[in-house]
Amino acid sequence: MILSIFLGLPLVYAIIIPRDHTSTFFHRHSLYHRSTLGSWTSYGCWTDNTGARTLSAASYTNTTGMTVESCISFCSSGANSYVYAGVEYAQECYCGNYLASDASNVSMSECDMTCTGNASELCGAGDRLNVYWSGTQPPAPPIIVPGVGNWKSLGCYNDSTTTRALANGMGVSGQVTVESCTAACQDAGYQYAGVEYADECYCGMTLDNGSGPTPASSCDMTCAGNSSEYCGGPDHLNLYNYTGTPTTTDNTGGGTGTELLITPSLSGGWTYGGCYVDNANGRVLGDELDSNDMTVESCVAHCTADNFTIAGLEYSTQCFCGNELVDGATKAPDSDCNMACGGNATEACGAGNRLSVYTSTGNITILPVPTPLTTGLPGQWVYQGCLAEPAPGSHLLPYENDWTNNNTVEACLNQCAAFGYPAAGLEYGEQCFCGDISDVVDNNGAFVSGSECNMPCSGDPTHLCGANNLMSAYYWNGTMNVWHTPENIGRYEFLIGGVVVPLIATVGINNKVTFLEKYPTSEFANSTGAYELDISLVDNYLLAWREMHVKSDVFCSGSIILPDKGARQINVGGWSLESTYGVRLYTPDGQPGVNGTNDWEENASELSLQRGRWYPTAMMMPNGSILVVGGETGSNGPPQPSLEILPKPPGGDTVITLDYLQRTDPNNLYPFLLVLPSGRFFIGYYNEARILDPVTFDTVTVLPNIPGAVNNFLAGRTYPMEGTAVLLPQHAPYTDPIEILICGGSTPGAAIALDNCVSIVPEASNPTWTLERMPSKRVMPCMVTLPDGTYMILNGAHQGVAGFGLASDPNFSALLYDPSQPVGQRISILNSTIIARLYHSEATLLPDGRVLVSGSDPETNYPNGTAVYPEEFRIEVYIPPYLNQGFRQPEFTIAETDWALGGQYNIIVTLYQGTTSTMRVSLIAASSSTHGNVMSGGRIIFPEFSCSGNTCTITAPPNAFVCPPGWHQLFVLDGPTPSHSAWVRIGGDPAQLGNWPDYPDFTTPGV
Repeated sequence: MILSIFLGLPLVYAIIIPRDHTSTFFHRHSLYHRSTLGSWTSYGCWTDNTGARTLSAASYTNTTGMTVESCISFCSSGANSYVYAGVEYAQECYCGNYLASDASNVSMSECDMTCTGNASELCGAGDRLNVYWSGTQPPAPPIIVPGVGNWKSLGCYNDSTTTRALANGMGVSGQVTVESCTAACQDAGYQYAGVEYADECYCGMTLDNGSGPTPASSCDMTCAGNSSEYCGGPDHLNLYNYTGTPTTTDNTGGGTGTELLITPSLSGGWTYGGCYVDNANGRVLGDELDSNDMTVESCVAHCTADNFTIAGLEYSTQCFCGNELVDGATKAPDSDCNMACGGNATEACGAGNRLSVYTSTGNITILPVPTPLTTGLPGQWVYQGCLAEPAPGSHLLPYENDWTNNNTVEACLNQCAAFGYPAAGLEYGEQCFCGDISDVVDNNGAFVSGSECNMPCSGDPTHLCGANNLMSAYYWNGTMNVWHTPENIGRYEFLIGGVVVPLIATVGINNKVTFLEKYPTSEFANSTGAYELDISLVDNYLLAWREMHVKSDVFCSGSIILPDKGARQINVGGWSLESTYGVRLYTPDGQPGVNGTNDWEENASELSLQRGRWYPTAMMMPNGSILVVGGETGSNGPPQPSLEILPKPPGGDTVITLDYLQRTDPNNLYPFLLVLPSGRFFIGYYNEARILDPVTFDTVTVLPNIPGAVNNFLAGRTYPMEGTAVLLPQHAPYTDPIEILICGGSTPGAAIALDNCVSIVPEASNPTWTLERMPSKRVMPCMVTLPDGTYMILNGAHQGVAGFGLASDPNFSALLYDPSQPVGQRISILNSTIIARLYHSEATLLPDGRVLVSGSDPETNYPNGTAVYPEEFRIEVYIPPYLNQGFRQPEFTIAETDWALGGQYNIIVTLYQGTTSTMRVSLIAASSSTHGNVMSGGRIIFPEFSCSGNTCTITAPPNAFVCPPGWHQLFVLDGPTPSHSAWVRIGGDPAQLGNWPDYPDFTTPGV
């Protein structure tokens, strides 16, 4: 199932970013847990529970400015002098002298949410606290106060938010303690007093609604005003009975003895809207602010500042904001809102589970009790029910989005579908999970009562989005991704043992393969850095390899094939110092079975780049000059965010700085460079792309950002989050716009490889990316253009990024991508190898239609120094399905191999299965492959041709925009089966590179 992804489509991009952009970036490589802060030290990651807090004394929430430092300051300043401080869910701070007995110390990796006030710090997670310890010993454990004066403890009693044991919530002087609560109840003339949930006080003349004693352990929360005392727990009261003579008989009010005022009007048009019941079905307003100095005016000011239209005051000290009342809020008598405001004893600030509500518009919208969304779902989604997570902190589905303010069922389902995931789950109101139905099965997912998924969605309070560790689950009803499993899948074969671990592989017009390695940083002191493999001699190891030589380190350089008569291979850049300026040339010679004598030529004092470059990309321009872009100044050095041209234009410094490469460093190395049929250039870097003017190199069009992971739009496609890119086929008469395909990549921080390919028609009137999911994740892939217009995807890893020791879990399988099939049905699963092909692995097309597979230099070691994945010398070939059917390959002869653009040239064909009426002809541009970057774009052209008998006339491409000047492998296809190729040059040598460079240390082949 594939959905097009538009730049402005909120269901793919906008919803990933909550209103507070700083609060939801997870697993960034720069994140850290503070280990020390003054005398405070990290005490680990601990479980928490909204029903019974691990730290139950003071607390506060800051949705935009929470940091570890601010929380510790809060927990250690003034009246708050606690032993422990804890940060949770990016924005919450808790204090206490004791950790709840049922709390558990868990892995620090479970505390993985960034602080809202410092994106480089971690502030716990859902139900996870980063706990810090002051270094001092906690005071004596809290106790159940046995009595205060004439008040005697009756023990711990059960309570309910909907049917209270004691009918009257009571405001107290200062924070809640047993003493302040019993004093308030005594002043109001009540018989019973109860403290609950650390900071709530209730009074009554009778014990109502069947409340009875429970174990003392149920009252385990310390008082907000005195951490040495217990003040009840969730839905439990520490109950006290007054045994003396009542001081007053007026026990019908809210405990103040004075009439409280409803503020009729306020500045800004705010007016009183009534007293409403809270918590009957859940909180009816969110965005809580607590203050002991609360007034109606301060609450309204707070809600106004955050652009809300409704303010609600509760329990003397609590302020809530929103734009509507949710969860089926109902009105209560105004007399129910009978608690005085903490900051103004003459104003009413709600009561226990009662809100004094004010509105700035004069209207109060009440939304119903939320229900599961089961109808009108997008696509083929079907609601399944409520799924229980396997354990706190672990999840059935692997990909998590946290949308604090805008999570909706529709948004979550569309996000999962856009990235090809047929299972979606919504949890904790604001979390959206995506994955496969098999993930639920493999993790033993179990459905529970639907009523347990009872939290409203953060962006749609009328519908439910799971609960704590519970998911509202939805499945796609049908097949979302079609991955073919053909009977004929081809096969890997061992070809020959290597002499080095190559990092650049190039097929020359002599039909031999040149390999360059990281000389002189090779593992072998006697390596010369360059070798040539004669494919025709692989049965004789000693004869198959020819030693060649380079003078400087080509480690992570770039190569292309020149359009001169010799089809020279040019290599630019390198690892460090002088080598980063290197320009090296080799003219292939010899023939299969016969050694050549030419070698690499290099002299930095005669010929060099204008800027040192490590990880650059090179591209042949339509005018015959060479474009070199990007890189760094040397090994892990500063960026080189610029472009230059070879041969160097006349004049002084002609380097052009590219601000977008400067901005996206270091995630844009080996950028993708491709010539478009308009003559303009496509450049893809990190997760961005644009179209450049071919003369000025100014930006003509900024394309939509390249989609990344379903849960991380910061995923990248170029080194080090390395994917691979090609041009899709061009067919005569070349009127269809060209399409670009990019596959694989990775995410920052956690380095989870991407499992998708994306494609775009960059010069369409409204260019959009189309996403297709692959059967498996893949970073550091290689993609090879095959003669039939399909593409083989192979090599790489399921996890990590490019670089030494930075990836694991090799991807052993090969895929075939067929752009002639419908979108979403283009991928077939082919065969697998037994060899891990990770960093510095390559794949390239051989003239006989096989794919050469080489290299792997991961340098991933166990602690004892032994290799997890060894440096790989073995050379393999993949036999694609078209060569695995037992058919004889067609043959042809050609006389003219130097073609002019638009010219016509004859070949004589011999076919063994079909006829010329079903024959095809393809041209594949000569290429050099390194780090998954095919520096010709993998260009394939299907030219016009006609046949008379077995003589066929091919019309060359019409211009250098469709076909930049250079050498191509010409194939004839008899049905599915390709011939061996012949090399043809198309478009000549317009920049006369064959006469360059004019220095004594270089041999020029002519134009």
